[in-house]
Amino acid sequence: MKRLAILFLFSGALHADFITPVFSDDFARDEKTPGKEDIGNGWTSNSGWRAKGHQQVDLIDGAMHITKHAEADHGVAVFHDAAFQDGIVELKFKLGEGDDLGVDFVDRELKTVHAGHLCMARVTNRNLTIMDSKTGGMDNKIRERRQAGDKSPELAALLKTKTRSFKLDLKPNEWHTLHITVVANTMSVRVDGQDSGTFSSEGIAHPTKRMITLAVNKSAVVDDVKVSKLK
Repeated sequence: MKRLAILFLFSGALHADFITPVFSDDFARDEKTPGKEDIGNGWTSNSGWRAKGHQQVDLIDGAMHITKHAEADHGVAVFHDAAFQDGIVELKFKLGEGDDLGVDFVDRELKTVHAGHLCMARVTNRNLTIMDSKTGGMDNKIRERRQAGDKSPELAALLKTKTRSFKLDLKPNEWHTLHITVVANTMSVRVDGQDSGTFSSEGIAHPTKRMITLAVNKSAVVDDVKVSKLK
């Protein structure tokens, strides 16, 4: 509990002098061509190769609406460069029934893991999940075993240590706030200003987070994204 309190204090206003802004976006703009995906401000997505080029990200009334297209063969991933070791991600989000939103920290230059996935916080209206992808399910060797159908107790036990879930009780279709702090090997999350979960695992400490990805399996609305670095 003492360490958790220190982590949340470190990310608070008392330590603002140690926080360096990386980028922010309030999405107060429109696409250049209506009906064509054009997020702007450094954002890209996987719509071109996962959704046959169909628009999955739409800027509406100053917010980013993310919706998986019916022809997509993968969840929507919306990318932005954001380089740091320790840092903070803040945003507003809105989820309908059955929706989810993941904030994924990525280093595509790391070749020991699938697509550079390092660690993630994922929220639904009912749950928060924090996971170490680097030494868990996205490790290439572990992923190969899972794809080959390995259901051994040993592998299941290992993967269980790489993720932790916490209960949430959020109202659907209303705005909520998400605050993620990464310090060393620990990720701490606040939802609507409340301490909602913390998890420590070695993969979280990866020294170079080069990108964040907003990962959506169905739909989500996102606004007021702010990324800052502590180290």
